Amino acid sequence: MSTATHRTPLTDWTVVVPVVALAALVLSWGRDLPGFAVALVSLCLAGAVLAAVHHAEVVAHRVGEPFGSLVLAVAVTIIEVALIVTLMAGGGDKTASLARDTVFAAVMITCNGIVGVSLLVGALRNRVAVFHAEGSGAALATVATLAVLSLVLPTFTTTQPGPEFSSAQLTFAACASLALYGLFIAVQTVRHRDYFLPVATQRSAAGKGSGEGAAGDAPAEEDHAVPPSFRAALTSLGLLLIALVAVVGNAKAVSPTIEKGVADAGLPHAVVGVIIALLVLAPETLAAVRAARRDRVQTSLNLAYGSAIASIGLTIPSIALATIWLSGPLLLGLGPVHMVLLALTVVVSALTIVPGRATLLQGGVHIVLLAAYLFLAVSP
Repeated sequence: MSTATHRTPLTDWTVVVPVVALAALVLSWGRDLPGFAVALVSLCLAGAVLAAVHHAEVVAHRVGEPFGSLVLAVAVTIIEVALIVTLMAGGGDKTASLARDTVFAAVMITCNGIVGVSLLVGALRNRVAVFHAEGSGAALATVATLAVLSLVLPTFTTTQPGPEFSSAQLTFAACASLALYGLFIAVQTVRHRDYFLPVATQRSAAGKGSGEGAAGDAPAEEDHAVPPSFRAALTSLGLLLIALVAVVGNAKAVSPTIEKGVADAGLPHAVVGVIIALLVLAPETLAAVRAARRDRVQTSLNLAYGSAIASIGLTIPSIALATIWLSGPLLLGLGPVHMVLLALTVVVSALTIVPGRATLLQGGVHIVLLAAYLFLAVSP
């Protein structure tokens, strides 16, 4: 990654685009935008996504895995939480299920979309995509536990009528989510960090040239590049945050147009949460695909499952805190169709992760699951 070894010029597109996108956010915030303005803001949003991926890779190259994927996942999720709370604060009862819809969409997109595409890319390149079952399995178990505690149990609890938690139940779910998230971060970055390192990097570092498949035969290209300086990495971190603020802020700016389009098309309001999740997760998706193309499928899985864990583990506590001043109900419980899709996703994901290697078939199965979710969101 040659761009990581040199100072980024102020005229480089990766510097200019985030600043322009942030300016577009400032000019459009709180205003009713005409059609041409929505188109311009959408272009800025797309450019900010690409810039965010570039700067995330620079930061990742400096700090190394798994910290690199953790930086992007946490940064995006924190801003995603801010977006959800902002929309709920001004949306009234119609946004009561927005947190649930967005978080569940994030889980399905990451665990099926990002994972599926990454496995397809990795398997197309090397016939078999290789990764650490220990690390990915632990991440999947955390995702499944968080999803059931926060999105399934509210459907069956009886203290509060409807698919809602009582105040005490919501507090417990928030504390449990934070505890699991913190424990996962400790395992990922300290105690068992080697479970989350790319297979190619580990094998090359150990001097092993005879791994299973091509993924373990040689280190990735950026392993030979000089890491960026601390100043360059710090600059990219700042530009990454600017780009992510622009992504989520501009997504909110165009959300009235999205909501109007969804309503005019006669689609369920839950589709709004799906679209928001797709926009917010675009940087992780692109970064995961690029990692898979460089034989770093483990990094792709770190991004996917890390984003799902952060999405639940940070959103639910934040929403629980926000209910102090937010009025209206907070619907968290999933319906029967979504619970079936979640259960199928967990089972299929476990069968994919346990062997530590996957083929095109596993990637295709996850993509079909995502397609089923998207289709049923539009046509419930």
